[in-house]
Amino acid sequence: MKTITLLTNKHKGNNVVMINFLFDEEIKSYIKLLSDVKWSRTLRSFYINDSTNNRSLLLKHLSLKKWFIDYGNFKKEVRPIIKNSYKLILPPLTDELNSDLLKFKRWLQQKRLSKNTVNTYTEVTAFFLRYALLKKTENYSIKLIEQFNYDFIFRANKSVSYQNQCINGIKKFLLFNGVEIEQINIERPKKEKQLPSILSVDEVKAIFNNLTNLKHKTLLSLLYSGGLRIGEALNLKIENIDSKRMLIHIKQAKGKKDRYTLLSHSFLKLIREYYLAYKPTVFLFEGLNGKQYSNSSAQAVLKKALRNTKITKRVTLHTLRHSFATHLLENGTDIRYIQELLGHSSPKTTMIYTHVSQTSLKNIKNPFDEL
Repeated sequence: MKTITLLTNKHKGNNVVMINFLFDEEIKSYIKLLSDVKWSRTLRSFYINDSTNNRSLLLKHLSLKKWFIDYGNFKKEVRPIIKNSYKLILPPLTDELNSDLLKFKRWLQQKRLSKNTVNTYTEVTAFFLRYALLKKTENYSIKLIEQFNYDFIFRANKSVSYQNQCINGIKKFLLFNGVEIEQINIERPKKEKQLPSILSVDEVKAIFNNLTNLKHKTLLSLLYSGGLRIGEALNLKIENIDSKRMLIHIKQAKGKKDRYTLLSHSFLKLIREYYLAYKPTVFLFEGLNGKQYSNSSAQAVLKKALRNTKITKRVTLHTLRHSFATHLLENGTDIRYIQELLGHSSPKTTMIYTHVSQTSLKNIKNPFDEL
């Protein structure tokens, strides 16, 4: 008999119910019918915010299946979460719509979109189609999209980024079905313009000084010294390191573009030491059994390194890339070169670092000093 284990836990400061099971496509699909169920890479589990209402919804949902539910470690105490009490339960897709969705996914793959983009567009389109079933309509009109936007995204307090992903996915689905999307004016919400968190040179040193594992130190050093995205670093192969030209060749990065970035002399010494110790065969960074090193493992490395530092600002793996760009700018590097090194399509994206660079700000005389 299929078994699901329910556990209480903490995640991102919230009380959650973890939904654990051995991988099973039927269970996975059924669990995801609850719109508030999410996947956590950190917990390695599906979860839902812990509240009396959510528990009732979850248990009622699971009771419709003849599966064994293990409540052994399921704590009875419930601390209700008042953040958002709105719930929207969507019906499952019909076999016909599942077939259409599979064809849509294959169509996206033929467009050579990235794996993550294909999965995201397919997932959000599935939610939209289930919403259409809820509304008992096959007319995918602007009005229906706006209703979906309000009920599924706005009332559920989902992020602006997720809302834009939904709009992109739905527009692609309409295009796949031969609808003239130019005639469909779907207004996109503007993202909040937030400046990235930047580490000082001393803070970067502090992180590296707290790394004793050679592989971990080499990985994080690569992100900073080359300004790489974590996905680019994990996809890097041994032959991509060009020590003669002191360059790193990034292949098929974001936007399906190749580029070169800097290979630091200090980093070259470190990577040679790492290579002799670990002897990777295909990917530069490999996990167990020679498989590609995972994103979650890299995040855990940074989190562990931050514990013994006095850094209080929010730091992610991408912060190292931001810091690389900002430090280059502060050292006088032309912003056009920084744009090339980072692989930005538009200089507008790179210009954000002019807002966080201290060099220009330090040259401004504060009027308070004249008092």
